[in-house]
Amino acid sequence: DGKRALAELCEAYYEPVIVYLHYELRDGDRARETAHNFFTEILAGGKIRGAERDCGRFRSYLLGSVKHFLANERAAQGRLKRGGGVKQLSFDETAAQSIPDTGQYPPDIAYDRQWATTLLGHALDALRMEYEDGGKADVFTRLKPWLTGEAEHGEQQALAASLGINLNTLKSDISRMKQRFKIFVKAEITGTVADGDSVRDELSILFEALRNR
Repeated sequence: DGKRALAELCEAYYEPVIVYLHYELRDGDRARETAHNFFTEILAGGKIRGAERDCGRFRSYLLGSVKHFLANERAAQGRLKRGGGVKQLSFDETAAQSIPDTGQYPPDIAYDRQWATTLLGHALDALRMEYEDGGKADVFTRLKPWLTGEAEHGEQQALAASLGINLNTLKSDISRMKQRFKIFVKAEITGTVADGDSVRDELSILFEALRNR
């Protein structure tokens, strides 16, 4: 059960790790290969020395772990290069096009931004499944724009009329959806931290990461 839970966490954090490595290595293929090797070691139960849990937050723990893993890989490559064991890497035009624009964000911020995006996506999927299980898939689809910020001003009145309900009822339905979404977001975080204080801290980091988008 512990290994299964760890595998599920690693799957949830795969994209943030890929983004971090992409920013660090500036090469998409190397980022994917390094991520594969990193998660293989994590799931195999191998210890990454020097990586410690930060107050029980899996997000911080995993970022520290991948940094240490990358440092070890670079050190090993350096030793091979000094011994003439590897060829110098070169970047062609195709590889350069696969490198994301880092802009003003360092790799750590890019990691948190992708973590926030991935976490919200999982929470949204859980909410969608809840509506589908309740036979309300169409309701979810039609109310979702007010959850994701895609709806335009004035559309609520038209939607209420098309659903055959008054505007106040629609607003209550939207408010209820937002509350359920918040619960699913918190549940996603709760599974990766040690206590309630850490949940609040992670929520603050999530909101900050979203502001950096």
